Amino acid sequence: MNQDQVKESLLRLEPEVEEFSLIFSGKQSRRVNGLYKPETREIIIHNRNFSDDNDLMYTAIHEFAHHIHFTRSPVPVSGKAHRNEFWDLFHRLLGRAEEMAVYRSVFDVDKDFRSLTEKIRTGYLAKNGALMKEFGGLLVEAEALCRKNNARFEDYVDRILGLHRTTARVLMRMHSLDVNPAIGFENMKTVASLRSEEDRRGAEAAFMSGKSPDMVKAEYGRKPREKEASQRLLQEKRRIEKTIASLTSRLREIETRLEGMEED
Repeated sequence: MNQDQVKESLLRLEPEVEEFSLIFSGKQSRRVNGLYKPETREIIIHNRNFSDDNDLMYTAIHEFAHHIHFTRSPVPVSGKAHRNEFWDLFHRLLGRAEEMAVYRSVFDVDKDFRSLTEKIRTGYLAKNGALMKEFGGLLVEAEALCRKNNARFEDYVDRILGLHRTTARVLMRMHSLDVNPAIGFENMKTVASLRSEEDRRGAEAAFMSGKSPDMVKAEYGRKPREKEASQRLLQEKRRIEKTIASLTSRLREIETRLEGMEED
């Protein structure tokens, strides 16, 4: 694929984007496969790093996600900001690329990968989730026993079990809410943190359908409010104004000194 074909493929994934350039460097880099320059809206691909077009497309989609994130964010972001919003966007683009045959995931087509994935999901992620959920049930019993004996549950957790009390509460909540252990312990924590039953079941279904943790958190986590975005913009505005004022003051000092030198 040449650079024009790669750009055309990216625009198939997301046509309504700000104009950008995609450039093959013609070089090999040991540090990075590609990069995004937000100031010039340029995606640079070190094309000599790749032996096949599919691997190159993965990097191109990654940098394309940076372009979309940078140009669409309501608040300033750096060109390499790998926050939850970026990973959500990137993973959605990858899913779209797979559906449109722009990119092929080896994890789905290679039989060894499929076998290993099934082994990890059922033999480790699901089993660990079930074990931790059962652990939460035992902690619920321990809390009841502490009440019966007028003992401090936090003291029992902290000093006797050597477990952080926040972790204990999360485990107990996972048990009480009957979170599905098939999604794995880390994802169970995400589901348990959601307030509404509707969101919890929706998040569980999203995990089971194959959505990444960043995608689920972006969809069901705490949404950034317009007021918060406005406050962040105001903070950025004040920072820039302060910098301008400081530079303006320094410029006046330099101009005054220069005028004095000219008079001498």
